[in-house]
Amino acid sequence: MSVRLDQVPDLAPRPARPRGWLWLGVFPVLLLLPGVCGTFLFGTHALRQQPLSFWGLAVGVPLLGWSLLGFGRVLLYFGQQQVADGWDQAREHDLMRKVRRGRRVQQVLGVSLYTALRAREASPATQLNALLSGVKALKAQPSRQDQSVLRHSRIVGDAGEVPELVLRRVLRQLLSDLAQTLTQLPDDMPLALLLEIDSALPENVLQQAWRQAWSESGIRQSTVPVENHGLEVVDQWLDHRVADQALLLVVAFQFMPQQPEGTAEAAVGLLMGNRLTQNTLPSMAYLHRPEQERELTTDALLYAAQQALDWVPLDPQLIEQTWRVGIDTQRDAALTTVLAEVPIPARHGQGFYDLDTQLGHPGKASPWLAIAAATQAIQCGAGPQFIFSGGDCVDTGLWSTVLTPVSSLSK
Repeated sequence: MSVRLDQVPDLAPRPARPRGWLWLGVFPVLLLLPGVCGTFLFGTHALRQQPLSFWGLAVGVPLLGWSLLGFGRVLLYFGQQQVADGWDQAREHDLMRKVRRGRRVQQVLGVSLYTALRAREASPATQLNALLSGVKALKAQPSRQDQSVLRHSRIVGDAGEVPELVLRRVLRQLLSDLAQTLTQLPDDMPLALLLEIDSALPENVLQQAWRQAWSESGIRQSTVPVENHGLEVVDQWLDHRVADQALLLVVAFQFMPQQPEGTAEAAVGLLMGNRLTQNTLPSMAYLHRPEQERELTTDALLYAAQQALDWVPLDPQLIEQTWRVGIDTQRDAALTTVLAEVPIPARHGQGFYDLDTQLGHPGKASPWLAIAAATQAIQCGAGPQFIFSGGDCVDTGLWSTVLTPVSSLSK
């Protein structure tokens, strides 16, 4: 949210034009009358006996004063116009600079996604088809913690498989998917790593699973951790690191959450690069600047959605699919209102995919899950995608994000 077009100052107020009828009519009368009366009352008797001198003084001085005042008024008007022009020009330059910065994009270079809809050894296309078909994995089933029956979705595993082994296997598969892309890059290519974890497993178990999966992945590049979390990382990256040589690697997963009811297990991997510096790998899609609502109101969500659409140089009517993920039911009314207001054609049952209903709430993985699914949809020939996403906290603002095919920005 660092690019705030709503904070661009207004155009400069324009000065009122000098009113000609006032200067040509009223002012001469107001000046001439006191001039004549003053000259008659205070002039000497000898002056009154000299008509030429009398009227020259009675009329000439007021006319001279009127001319000077008029000239000054004209100078003031043009001076105020120049000041206003200078302000408006500086405002226009600032606005264009912010718009150019706001319309920066990131390349999506690699995607890996595992949810309850992806069976063992199944292809990503099978999972995507299930998502696009509205298949629901959210159901009552035993939880991994204590086998109590709760309504949630789980990543597919073997019967009786220990949770730690399921997590290691999924992480190993996810990183191996991304490693196939990273093998095309030099070993010294810097990677900025955003690792988002949501799990009830002990920290040492999670760290051990991550280290083992990373060592077995074959990824040769070294990583540097990224501060912040969620889509704020993308927002700040587009502001401050758009010219970096580094790639952004996002690994986010929710596995065996503390409170499983209504949740989804999911593991997501995304590799993203900068258009200005990365030309080795082909782009799968373009991720445009995400926009977060600044307060939990319908108007704020509507503004964020409209601004996210405005960052994309495309007609919003070209949006083909809309995704919802990680959004609490308390915001349903606001989201429904916004969907009716924004100029995108997708509606419930018509290119609208509610991942919370299909899978459950994916926690910290929410925005990345939708981005991965939308990218895979684009790879299968779909057009621009729009995403409404939340996160792991109910009281955080929702994000609006647009993804477009590479061809849409290459024309």
